[in-house]
Parts: sequence; structure tokens; C-alpha cells
Amino acid sequence: MRITSFVRPSLGLAAASLLLLAACSSDDEPAAAPAPAPVVPPAATPAPAASPSVAFMTDVHFEDVYGDFKNAQFSGIPTKDGKNATIRTMYAQLTSTRLFNENYFAFRAALDDAFAKGIRLVALPGDYSDDAQPININGISAILHEYQAKGMRFFIAPGNHDPNEPYDDDEAGKSDFLTRDGKEQKVFATGNAACKAKDPTVICTNELLEMGYEKLITQLSDFGYMPNKADLHWETPFSKYPGGKYSYAEAMVSGDVRNRQFEMCAEGEGGVYRADGEKALGKPFTKCSDIIDSSYLVEPVKGLWLLSIDANVFIPNASFDPANPKAFKGFDGAGNAGWNKVLTHKRHQMEWIKSVTARARAEGKQLMAFSHYPTMDFYANQTDAMKAVFKPGAFQTARVPAAATTAALAATGLRLHVGGHMHFNGTNDYQDAAGNFLVNVQSPSLAVYGASYKVVTYKDADTVDVSTVALTSVPRFNELFALYESEYAYLQGSSAEADIKKRWNHAILDTRSYGEFTRYYFGELSRLRFMDEYWPCEMKEAATSLNAKQMLILSQLDTRVTLAQLKDAPGVVPLSASCAAKGTVAGTPAPATQLAADWADATTRAGKLAAAAGLKLDDFANVGAYDFHGDFHRTVYAGELALRDMGAERVRMYKVLMAAFPAKPAAPLRVGSQPSDQNPVHVLFQDQFKQVFSIFKGLGSAKPSDHFTVDLKAKTVTNANPGGLSFN
Repeated sequence: MRITSFVRPSLGLAAASLLLLAACSSDDEPAAAPAPAPVVPPAATPAPAASPSVAFMTDVHFEDVYGDFKNAQFSGIPTKDGKNATIRTMYAQLTSTRLFNENYFAFRAALDDAFAKGIRLVALPGDYSDDAQPININGISAILHEYQAKGMRFFIAPGNHDPNEPYDDDEAGKSDFLTRDGKEQKVFATGNAACKAKDPTVICTNELLEMGYEKLITQLSDFGYMPNKADLHWETPFSKYPGGKYSYAEAMVSGDVRNRQFEMCAEGEGGVYRADGEKALGKPFTKCSDIIDSSYLVEPVKGLWLLSIDANVFIPNASFDPANPKAFKGFDGAGNAGWNKVLTHKRHQMEWIKSVTARARAEGKQLMAFSHYPTMDFYANQTDAMKAVFKPGAFQTARVPAAATTAALAATGLRLHVGGHMHFNGTNDYQDAAGNFLVNVQSPSLAVYGASYKVVTYKDADTVDVSTVALTSVPRFNELFALYESEYAYLQGSSAEADIKKRWNHAILDTRSYGEFTRYYFGELSRLRFMDEYWPCEMKEAATSLNAKQMLILSQLDTRVTLAQLKDAPGVVPLSASCAAKGTVAGTPAPATQLAADWADATTRAGKLAAAAGLKLDDFANVGAYDFHGDFHRTVYAGELALRDMGAERVRMYKVLMAAFPAKPAAPLRVGSQPSDQNPVHVLFQDQFKQVFSIFKGLGSAKPSDHFTVDLKAKTVTNANPGGLSFN
């Protein structure tokens, strides 16, 4: 198994003797979200100079590709190994920001690689499953128990896919499981309306029910959600240890779900915060109900604290029924807002984080905090620019935390946080006027392009090494490829318009490694989804029609020939006026034939720019439109890793383009909200793509995200990979 790695060897860790835990119950009333009392772990001595490495595997989105639906009507696709594959269609994968099938093998490869490196502590910051169905939770639990038996420990934080809702959803399911004849099969939980109506086209099984907190904590209790006898310390935000002295027995009581609840109201957190909140709001809180917070702090080895933060916020909505407060339809998730809603709806959590960070410093603990959601701008501070250029809501910019949220988290004293959710590889930091310094490490998903995991190691009390292990070769990654052939054949043979739209490029089944497969997958995702969803019409036309040579020439073009005249000058530039509104002709336009001469002049200028960078203009033509928009989207997700994939020469080409545009492009003419067809051919492109390439540069020249060092005392993030590529 070949895995690209820039990881320094782990310090190693003697395997702990791991015990299976049974949930313990208590007759105590649910906690009312008090601020936690300080606790003193045993043997509170200074931490060692260096701690064991921790692997962060984020957004695994595990689906058990050989899971059992426990329904005789549909058991999946028989394989030559005698198993049944219960997998999603290739089309479903190619139009999703996560894979559903091949990541099963990537997860095992990542665990094997971490184990081989001597890493025994693994954190899973949310979306460890793809919607918390029993079939998938049982599957991942079996794998984690398998590696636990080898001496590994696992620590989970919940994501917005696990759970999807705070309580069980018995109406959930998926419509796109693959059948042996290449078609889609609907599989729903038994409470779904189609199941109740006995729809013969639907397979009904509670293996597709989406579990809420209580079932997840019970079934995954061995993986951080409950204490382990080997732990030196374990607590929840609500733990109160008699005399401030930790004990495993008391920790088990703390871990009971009845002792991990707080009052959630539509307007904010209730309990001890309710009166203050109502006073600030000027009216009573409504739709209040107790809800579980699955956060915990654990010291698995002496001196190392892992802080698992449940940043999910499920807010009572208009369907909330006080008579049935555990109905899943009564809550909305805050996946978009992420941490923003923690400030108002999980106030106890902010106080707890402040307490944990203060105790960690006082006791010399090396603290690693992780949650599912980013704590700051994850677009390398390009969010505002992206909002200005692309379609409203493009690139899920609503998920970027507010500046005030980042400031509030930094003010708790938290210094290091590992997040996921966005499937991005990236790093950012924040420092306030008081000197608080917070670093957010975005750990990429194993189920997307740039599939990697992070390895975080304290080298001393204030120095943290962060390395990225990229999975380029995964054993068995193509094990399911033969099963997709029937889907491809069906779609090619179908004349139904819906099926024709779902046709995908068969070449993806010719890929020879997981790295190559995910790269191709992201190109298809760009083509099949992102270009329509994110790019305005005229920008999409340019990005899907022009190669890098034509883009460079257009950046230099100066002509009076308009978009409306392009039909009279065929063969010069592959653009049209199809996305523009009919405008009013002003003055005497230049003849359409002038475009060829102007294009020739621009070509000469573009050639000089290429030559000045030691490149040939014709080589830019090798970067086609499909390559360009794929590279842009891959850089959005993978940052520095995407540039390494592009290679040094293509990076140099993009750097030429980034510097090629006029300092102040002419402002486009508009008819209402649409561009006018009376714009000269170059104007729209130069105005829009100057901004696109500026964003591209920002994404590819951000804080180091491959291998870097965080100095918490000096408040710096320093590249530890001098050979890394950048657009700077």
C-alpha cells in the first residue's frame, strides 16, 4: 500500500488494555446546565516534553458496502466473493461532495497506515457515518473494535450526519442504491410514507432508520462517548466529582445520557441562562426541551487532553410539539451556522471550554480540541470575494463562522482546534487585541478529492507539529468497479431524459489508484454539478469553453467588437452572447472582422508574458477548460495538496494568468441584472476572471496546510515543507 506521507515517525505508544463498557444508569434528574465545577485529575503533574501523535480522520462518511438490509426482497448485488454489495450508484457519487462506496476501503487504508506508523490514538471529528443508520453504525463499530483489539483508541465527536436529528428518524432512507441491472432502488425506514402505503417499488427496513443521540452514545460508547478504565480522566460539561477527585465509577454516572442534558429553547439556551436570555430578548423563551450534549474531555495518556466538542445545535422549530418533545421533526439542525449558534444555544459549552483551557494550562496538559465544525473562515479569507463573484449561496459560504464567533472562541483561551465538515484541507489562525491566539486546522475528508488524515503531535508545551497523510493508493479501491458496469450500460441504453442526464464518463473506471480515482471524481463533480450550481451563466460559458492559452490571450485583448457581433466573427474565440441581454447599440460599432486582428495583437502580448515566465504560449493550450475548472474546485477543497497534484509547470502557468489582467478592468454594461450583449468581447471576461484568479491565488497561497508547525507561544504557523508549491 503506497500512501504519500510527510509525517514524521510517531513517538509510539504502548497499547493500552481496552475494556468494553456497559452504559450505567442513574436516577438523578437531568442537569440544568450549570457551569462545571473545577475537577482535579489524578497525578496532576507536568506533561512530558512530547506527547503521542494523534491521527485525525474527519468526515469518513462510512457506509457499509457489504452491509445487510435484513430484508429478503433486496440484499444487494451478489459478488464473485459470495458477498452482497449494498452500494449507491456511481451517478450518486459523482454528484455528491462525498463518496459513498470507495471511502470504505480508504478508511481501512488510513487505519492500517496510522497503525504502521505507531499511532495508537485516533480522533474522528464528526460525520464518521453517512447518516447514522444501524447498518452503517454497526459496520463502523465492528471495524473500530477490530483495530481497538490491536491497541488503538478512538475518540468520536458528532457531526451533522451523526446524528442528522437529535432523535430517531424512522422515515429516512435513500433512493439510489444500485441494483444488479444497473437501476436505482429506493430503500427507506419503515416509518416512511411509502412503506406505510406498501409501495411495491420501495424496500423497507429499519436498518435505514437514522439514529439520534441516545442510540449513538450507547452503541459507540467504547469510542470516547463513555469513560474507559484506562483513562486518567474523563468528564462532560456537567460532571461534578465529589471533592473534586476523579473516579471511574463517578465518570460512568456522569456519562449516563440523563446526566448530559440541558434545556434548549427556540430562542437560546434555557436552564440557568434562561432568565438572562429572556431579559435580553424582552420576552419569554418558547418551545423548550431537554436535549443531550455528547461533549467530553478525556486524558487517555498522561499529560494529553483530548477535548471532543459536540457543536451540533438542534433548535426547536414550528413543528415542535411539547407533548412529544422527542419527535425528530420538531428540530432544525444548525449545520450551516455551525459554531455561530453554540454562542446562543449552548452557552454552558463556552463556559466549559474556558474552564478546560484554563485547567490545561495550570496543570501542564497538552490540549487538542476537536469538533465537526470550523471555528473561523476556512476559505483562506476569500469568503467575501467568493460571495461577490459567484452565484448566491455558492460554495456553501453560509457555513463560514461569523467573525464574532471566532473572537468568542479565541476569548475562551482555546488555542488549537481541529475541524471538518467542509471536506477541506486548510489552516487559518486568529489573534485578538488581548493576545488570544487560536489556530483552526481543517482536516480533509477521506471520502473526497485530497483524501487525507492529519497527524498532530505536541513537540513540547508550546510547539505543535501537524502533518498531512494523503491517501494516493488504497488496496481494493476498485473492488466494486465491475458492479458499476451494469449502471453504465443501463444509462447508455436508456432513452429516458432523466437517465440521459445521469450518464457519466466510463473512463473513471479505468483509474489506477485511489488518488487518481478521486481526482477524476472531482472533475466529474465539477462538470455535473458545480458549474451549474455555482457559476453565473457567462462565467460558466467561459470556464467550460476556454483553455488556458485562450484565457491568457483574452486577458490581453482590447477590442471594440461586441459580444453581439461574435456570430459574425466565427472561429476566433469560443464565446457567445447567449448569456447576455440585448442591449442598445451606442455609436458606430467596429466591424466584426476587426476581432481577428485584435486577437492577433493580444496573442503577441500573451506570448511575451509566457516567455517572461520561461514558458511557451502553446503549452498553455494543454490546460483545457475541464482541467481549469476542475483545478479551481480541487484547490477550493484541497488547498496546498491540489497544487502538488497539478505539478510545478501548471502552477507556473496559473501564476502567469493571475498576474496578467489589467489593474482596473473596464466595468461591464448591464441590462438590469444581466450583462449586456453590447459589452466588448473582452470586458466581461477580464472583469470577472480577474476576480476568479485572485480567489484562486488566495486559495493556493494560504497558511501552510500540508506539513507545518504551530508555535503557540510565538503565535505563528510555519511551513515545515520547503518543497511545497504555492501561488505566491
